Amino acid sequence: MTIVFYIFIIILTYALMEVVTWLMHKYVMHGFLWYLHKDHHQPKYQNTFEKNDAFFVIGAIPSITLFYLGMYPSLNYKFFIAIGIFLYGLTYFLIHDVLIHQRFKWFKHTKNKYLLGLRKAHKVHHKHLTKEDGECFGMLNVPNKYFHKLSRK
Repeated sequence: MTIVFYIFIIILTYALMEVVTWLMHKYVMHGFLWYLHKDHHQPKYQNTFEKNDAFFVIGAIPSITLFYLGMYPSLNYKFFIAIGIFLYGLTYFLIHDVLIHQRFKWFKHTKNKYLLGLRKAHKVHHKHLTKEDGECFGMLNVPNKYFHKLSRK
């Protein structure tokens, strides 16, 4: 297999992870695993860590498994799927925990309209304190109306 094919696998996996994230957020986190996600929708964080942080571990399991399976007996496509999942997880951490929730103050003063639109959409998602009536379940692909509001300012 060629390097172009492996890069394609990484990019495709990364893109598909947005779909997986949306489905997981809507039907798992706001569904049968709400008890782990509920504390994330509370107005103030009580602890450094939340039960919701368990989803990082849950999300890492497929990547770790595929890294392992993609190296033995020799390097194969599973390794590159794992890279795509890992890169999406890293992006999720930077966007969700650093930019949106400011758990680390690295991007506190951004003026980037795309990043501000993501932040706005997530704030709309968090206005709902229960698992019902949610909106904006994606992370990188959110409705255009959150970007249009910013461009009118």
